[in-house]
Amino acid sequence: MSENHPTRREVLLGMAGAFLLERTLETQAIAPSVCFMSTVEMARMIRTKKLSAREALAAHLKQIERVNPEVNAIVTLVAEMAADAAAKADEMQAHKETLGPLHGLPVAHKDLLETRGIRTTFGSLLYKDYIPTEDDIVVERMRRAGAITIGKTNTPEFGAGSQTFNKVFGTTHNPYDLTKTCGGSSGGAAVTLACGLAPVVSGSDTGGSLRNPAAFCNVVGFRPSIGRVPNPKAAFAWSTLSTSGCLGRSVADLAFVLSTIAGPDSRAPLSINEPGELFVRPLGRSFKGVRVAWFKDLGGVPFDRRVRTVVDGHRKTFESLGCIVEQAEPDFGPAETAFRVLRSWNSANTYAARLKEHPDAFKDTLKGEIEEGLRLTGVDLAHAETAHGQLWRRFQVFLEKYAYFVLPTTQLPAFDVNTPYPTEIAGVKFDNYIDWMKSCWYISATGNPAASVPGGFTPEGLPVGVQIVGRDKEDFSVLQMAHAFEQATGFGKKRPGIV
Repeated sequence: MSENHPTRREVLLGMAGAFLLERTLETQAIAPSVCFMSTVEMARMIRTKKLSAREALAAHLKQIERVNPEVNAIVTLVAEMAADAAAKADEMQAHKETLGPLHGLPVAHKDLLETRGIRTTFGSLLYKDYIPTEDDIVVERMRRAGAITIGKTNTPEFGAGSQTFNKVFGTTHNPYDLTKTCGGSSGGAAVTLACGLAPVVSGSDTGGSLRNPAAFCNVVGFRPSIGRVPNPKAAFAWSTLSTSGCLGRSVADLAFVLSTIAGPDSRAPLSINEPGELFVRPLGRSFKGVRVAWFKDLGGVPFDRRVRTVVDGHRKTFESLGCIVEQAEPDFGPAETAFRVLRSWNSANTYAARLKEHPDAFKDTLKGEIEEGLRLTGVDLAHAETAHGQLWRRFQVFLEKYAYFVLPTTQLPAFDVNTPYPTEIAGVKFDNYIDWMKSCWYISATGNPAASVPGGFTPEGLPVGVQIVGRDKEDFSVLQMAHAFEQATGFGKKRPGIV
C-alpha cells in the first residue's frame, strides 16, 4: 500500500476530533453488516441520518484493515483524506446543504483513473510516484455526486490483460480462493466489492475488464455503450474499443452508481446525449415473449466444460422469465481482425515513445503488442476498420430478431494466480495473451452494451458469470434483463468465506 497501513488505533485517533470514540467502536462492531449493505440502502440511510458518513467510512476502514492484507485489492489508501471528507459531508448535511446521490459513500477508484492529489501508478514502475493534478471524468462526477475517495484499486500494468498483477504492488487474489486470479483489469475493483471494502468502485473495459473480474469474483460488471460514460481526453476520440464504467454487488447498485457517471460531454464526439438519471428508474419489467439468442461456440471458441455446464443450465432460467430462447449467433469472424489490429495500434500510439525510452520497463506481453502495432501499415488499419464495420452491421441486424444475446462471460473459471495468462482451454492452445478472452472481446468489438451477472459456481466453488448483451445503446434494457436474471437466481448473494 502507498502509505503505512493504518492500525485500528490510528484510524480511530485520526477521527477522534470528528466523532466520539465510543460510537466508532460500536460502528466497527457491526462493520460487516454495514459493508455488505446495498449501496442504494446505504445512501438512503445516510440521507435520512440513520448512518453518518463518518460511521460508514469507519466500518469500511475496519474491513480494509481486516481483509485487504489477504487479497491486496486496495493498493493506495488515503484514510486521513477520506476522514476529512466524511466530516465535511456530515457537516454539509447538518447545515441542510444540497446532497448528491452518492453523498457520504466511500469509493475506490481503479488505478488507471487519474485522481487529483492521490497517487496514480497505472500499475507501472514508470509512474510509481505520479500524483495527478486533475481528476478523470469518472472520478470528478462521483466526487460531485458526493462520494468520498478512500483509495485506489489494483490493476495490471497499464491495464493490459485480465490478470491483476504488476511490479508496483504485486498480485491481487480471488477472495473465493486465494490461490486463484481475480481477473482484470478491474480486478482490484471487483475484489473490493466482493470483500465489502467499499460500496462504490470505478472501472474500465477494453477487452472485458469490467466483465471478466466480475465473473471471477461473483459481482456484477457492466460494459456500457460507447459514449454512455464519455472520455473527453481519449487520444482516439472516435474509437469504440474502450469505455469507463463501474461494478456493483447487485444490478440495482450498479445502475444507481452508473446514473452518476453517465451523461453527455460536449468534448467527446461519441457522447450519448441522454442524462444519467435514466438509470435510476425501476428495473422490473415483463419479459414474456422476448426473444433471446443462446450462444453456440462463437465459431469454434473453446470453453471449459465447467463454465459451459453452468451457463447452459440457465436456458431454463430465461424461459422461466417468459423468454423465447433459441440457439443462434452471428459470425464473429471480423472481430479477429478488427479487435487485434485496432488494439495493437492503440497500444503503439499510447506507449511506443515510453517503450523506446524505457525498453525494460514493460512486461513482455504488452511490449510485444506495442511492437506489433508499430509494424502495422495503412492498409492493415484500413482492413481492420472495414472488418469492424462489417461486424457492427452484422450484429445489429442479428439483434433485430433477438432482443438479447446470452453467452458465458469467461471461457474458463479463475485460474492459478501465478499464471500470467492461460495458454490452453479444452485442448486448444493459444499464441496470444488475450486469446482466452474472446467471449468478452468479441462483444467489445461490437460496441454493444453487455452485463456479467453471477450465474453459479463450479464444483470447486469458483464463480461463473453469465453475459447478457443487448441492442445498440439500449443499456437500461440490458440492466433490466440482468436484474430479472439476478432476482430469479440469487447467486450474487453468496459472499466469500474470507469476509
